[in-house]
Amino acid sequence: MRLAWFSWLLRHFTEYGYSQGLLRAAIGTTAVLVTAALAWFALHRHRPAAVAAAGFVSALGIGWLAFH
Repeated sequence: MRLAWFSWLLRHFTEYGYSQGLLRAAIGTTAVLVTAALAWFALHRHRPAAVAAAGFVSALGIGWLAFH
């Protein structure tokens, strides 16, 4: 599941920025949040690492969407 999600995200990397409209922005934000949740679940046994990874993925992803 995780590998399929990451491969889908890489294929559609440039299609879901905030400059592309509200629907695409919502899809992009949802993709970022799902990716952050997957990072959280991958590291859930180490709570500080899970929080840090999910926060980093969210900030990096939403930041990228804002500037592309």
